[in-house]
Amino acid sequence: MIEKSAQDSLARARRFSVAPMMDWTTRDYRAFARTLTREALLYTEMVTTGAILHGSPRERFLGYSDVEHPVALQLGGSDPAALAECAAIAEAWGYDEVNLNVGCPSDRVQNNLIGACLMEHPDKVAAAVSAMQAAASIPVTVKCRIGIDDQDEDADLARFIERVADAGCEVFIVHARKAWLEGLSPKENRDVPPLNYPRVHRLKAQYPDLHIGINGGIKTLDECQAQLEMVDSVMIGREAYQNPWLLAGVDTAIYDSASPVRSRHAAARAFRPYIAERLTAGAKLNHVTRHLLGLFQGCPGGRQFRRHLSENAHRAGAGLEVFDEALAKVRELDTESAVA
Repeated sequence: MIEKSAQDSLARARRFSVAPMMDWTTRDYRAFARTLTREALLYTEMVTTGAILHGSPRERFLGYSDVEHPVALQLGGSDPAALAECAAIAEAWGYDEVNLNVGCPSDRVQNNLIGACLMEHPDKVAAAVSAMQAAASIPVTVKCRIGIDDQDEDADLARFIERVADAGCEVFIVHARKAWLEGLSPKENRDVPPLNYPRVHRLKAQYPDLHIGINGGIKTLDECQAQLEMVDSVMIGREAYQNPWLLAGVDTAIYDSASPVRSRHAAARAFRPYIAERLTAGAKLNHVTRHLLGLFQGCPGGRQFRRHLSENAHRAGAGLEVFDEALAKVRELDTESAVA
């Protein structure tokens, strides 16, 4: 078991988290997010068990910077033995939590019995959770939908939650939208069918001893605070990536602590040593700075910042001078309020 102080710290962090998003929540994005919030829980992209167990080098899939803590590894898979081995590996690598993906609607993962299709198999998810918990002492959590296809959003969701909770899972992050695996693309599943926040609120009322978090369509910190009146935690996805300055208000609004930065420029400068470190390690500038393209959204010069990086950071030999030139195109303010 992890120490109670570590459990309490992680429970506090979980109050607000940035959702796992493929190709977006990379190690570089997460390191940048840490310049904006010290408190929030960060998630990796979903990593399949096959990639971890058979991919090489393992650093490609599991590598991260110490500044990212608290950080959770999200796994994609359904085989209990493979998931258990990966949970043990996650703990050995120093991750604070391991999360099982039961929400992704992609055809590609469905074919391997990964993601939202697992909501039809609560016994399989329960077996996976049990095996993962036996293999690792860090928390094992589940991210799911409120249902898939023609499932009943009340009875079938309750059945799923109860079965997986009986296996020992205490934390569920629930995307408040059904996933339609037949007839809708993954992109369409982001907006169709409608969000059903009241169903997640009722879930929390029904299972007060479980940690129930909510995800889906939440874009402002005011919305987060309203949701936290009804559930235990809030997870934000695309808005936290496309408008990263939102994160600069999280520590004050959600945790009642000071923000680590007072302006967008300060965040960019705080991230500069990390960029230099990654360039020295062989990373390409555009792979790192692409995660900052939305930093100056809505600011005078913000488009020029974005354009300069987009047009120059991919060029051979591009270094910090390109980043500095882009930053110089935006007027600096002494202090800025984060988006509410």
